[in-house]
Amino acid sequence: MPRIEPTPALISAIEEVQQRVLWLSTLIVHHANHARPNPDGVKVGGHQASSASMVTILTTLYLHYLRPGDRVSVKPHASPVYHALQYLLGRLDARYLTQLRAFGGLQAYPSRTKDPDQPDFSTGSVGLGAVAPAFAALSAHYAAAHFQRPATQRFIALVGDAELDEGNVWEAVLDPALAELDNLLWIVDLNRQSLDRVVPGIRAAHLQRLFAESGWRVLEAKYGCRLQTLFDLPDGDVLRRRIDDMSNEEYQALIRLSGAELRPRLINGDERLARLLARVPDSELPATLANLGGHDVAVMLKTLAAADAEPRRPTIIFAYTIKGWGLPIAGNPLNHSMLLTPEQIEALREQFGITPGHEWDRLPSDSAGGRLCAEAAARLYGEREQPRLSVNIPLPDEIAVPTSGMISTQDTFGRFLVRLADIAGLRERIVTASPDVSVSTNLAGWINKTGVFSRYEQPDFETEAYRMLRWRRWPGGQHIELGISEMNLFMLLGMFGLASDLIGEPLIPIGTVYDPFVCRGLDAFIYGLYSGARFIVIGTPSGITLSFEGGAHQSSVTASLGIELPNLVSFEPCFALETAWLLREALRLCIDPAGSASYLRLSTRPIDQSLLQPALNRLGVDELRQQVLLGGYRLIDRADFPDHPRAPVAQIVTTGTLVPEAVAAAHYLRREGVAVNVINLTSPRRIYEHWQQGSDLNWLFPLNERAAPIVTVHDAASHALAWLGSVHGAPLRALGVDRFGQSGARDDLYRAFRLDPMSIAETVFELVDQTYPG
Repeated sequence: MPRIEPTPALISAIEEVQQRVLWLSTLIVHHANHARPNPDGVKVGGHQASSASMVTILTTLYLHYLRPGDRVSVKPHASPVYHALQYLLGRLDARYLTQLRAFGGLQAYPSRTKDPDQPDFSTGSVGLGAVAPAFAALSAHYAAAHFQRPATQRFIALVGDAELDEGNVWEAVLDPALAELDNLLWIVDLNRQSLDRVVPGIRAAHLQRLFAESGWRVLEAKYGCRLQTLFDLPDGDVLRRRIDDMSNEEYQALIRLSGAELRPRLINGDERLARLLARVPDSELPATLANLGGHDVAVMLKTLAAADAEPRRPTIIFAYTIKGWGLPIAGNPLNHSMLLTPEQIEALREQFGITPGHEWDRLPSDSAGGRLCAEAAARLYGEREQPRLSVNIPLPDEIAVPTSGMISTQDTFGRFLVRLADIAGLRERIVTASPDVSVSTNLAGWINKTGVFSRYEQPDFETEAYRMLRWRRWPGGQHIELGISEMNLFMLLGMFGLASDLIGEPLIPIGTVYDPFVCRGLDAFIYGLYSGARFIVIGTPSGITLSFEGGAHQSSVTASLGIELPNLVSFEPCFALETAWLLREALRLCIDPAGSASYLRLSTRPIDQSLLQPALNRLGVDELRQQVLLGGYRLIDRADFPDHPRAPVAQIVTTGTLVPEAVAAAHYLRREGVAVNVINLTSPRRIYEHWQQGSDLNWLFPLNERAAPIVTVHDAASHALAWLGSVHGAPLRALGVDRFGQSGARDDLYRAFRLDPMSIAETVFELVDQTYPG
């Protein structure tokens, strides 16, 4: 669509809208804190000052720059501005304006799953909203290469300057996978204030160099037209140098003075500067000094146009703003959580000429601003009302893998992926990713078949004789290799897992990561879940099975995270057959619009697959599959051994790689006269949910065995299964990894943590003696 040139009429109309946006966004916060009933008197909060600094940027963006399909991540504290704009564009019902931070109302920060006007990205945890559009932009290029769709969408992040302190921002900027994203734009709201203070040295020039050296186009909206006009006059360079050289603290202090107080402090004895500023009356001097580019519509329009210039590449705009712009608290170093008083709100209403009783009105439809809002709404949202193209992704009932001999779950995962590469219609939707651990997490076979994604075919300088991997880099590749950054991995999984919503093409992202390092990317992991993304995480090797690598490479708390995180289903299989069934279930959850993300905790430990045979013989394949998907089954049933009908009953409950130890302990206990069931939980998460929902667990704990003592055995923190004692009030002892590990053989570590067969048996004996005295 041809770009409309920014005429004086367009600038005037945008200014009319931005004044109403400033008023409404301020009033939204005011009403929540001063007008809505608040029985307990606790401050509701909101960010009038942080919102105000974004008013011009957001208004100009939505009314002029954005095209249909563009996606925007809004700075968390600017949510009132976003909602005010959506209201003026007809996308938000007026009743929500009085419901900021109320239950069922507008969220504190933009939420794509909970806000009624559906922001493109959820923001709140600073830094993540900046990076999310970058990975969404990558997904758009990926979809363009694989599904022959034009990559016309642009992805924009509106970033607070303090967010550039976050390490995850720089992890993303430096990752080669995000280089050359010509559909990515960041706009930094450079108001030079953080939560509690004026930042004493924002080092904007240094930040600009860092981005430029990382291959970004760096643009600046520093000064408004009024100041630029003065700079062009004789001695204008003196004024520019004076402002450029002053500290942030001095600038913030000066703009809050009256003209008469400001003039001598700004001139500071410089006669040339005094002559230049003599043409500016005292009444206009504070506004002139505060005339920054981020609040000048004409400057923002010009800068946004420059962002689309060729050659295209990732672009960042540093837009200089004032925190609290247009409000009586502008520039106050403590204005982050400051709220306008009712008297100040009333004065603002009068200043903006808003009639009492019409405080919540939209702009008149026949005004220039009202017409511009209607045009922008039609341009941006007309196509969104069209039904989304439905894509049928086939999922076979069975995806067979080898199931005999000594096999690890990680090896099964690799074989499963290779099988997927042969299933037309499903294969095309799968994209894998890893933070530099592709080979060691068994992605090699998949990569050999599909290659690595690159927007352009890359030359290959290796020879076949020296390569483990045929690492072809080409547009059709389906693996994305990241630098060593788990934050980037989880952000990629989350944004590719939202591809159906953001770019109209469903993808099935599968990421592999060393299980101990799931916690490194936990913030981005939670962000993806909170945003409603569907993806698959493979954490491997799990627990202390990577024993020789020492405690830093051993995981314990990840199993608990799999149980506790919302919008996630976690699995911990032991056998190849279980792994294949659960991986298929994870794919189903990705394909299902009402599905969820999945997390599989796998291991490199080879497991004797014959240990599964008793359960297969007793239950049959179909019933066993059903119970595996439900979350668990009785691997060893005491009824299989009727030679001890009066023996005391005990339960060993385990999951994942410790099944062999549990089975060995059970056989020993049986020989010693204890009737033991071994219950294998393939998903403690699902069993927990069944219990919480009031479902009976009779297939695991029959009525006549509910009082039997339980010993849980887990290559993870022991508390991850300790809740099982509460299900039926049975006595329980939880065994697990409750200290940091160390280097050593796996069996030595298991003995140290009392996870070896004899230690398990001894714990069962102790509990049986206490439960069945005499």
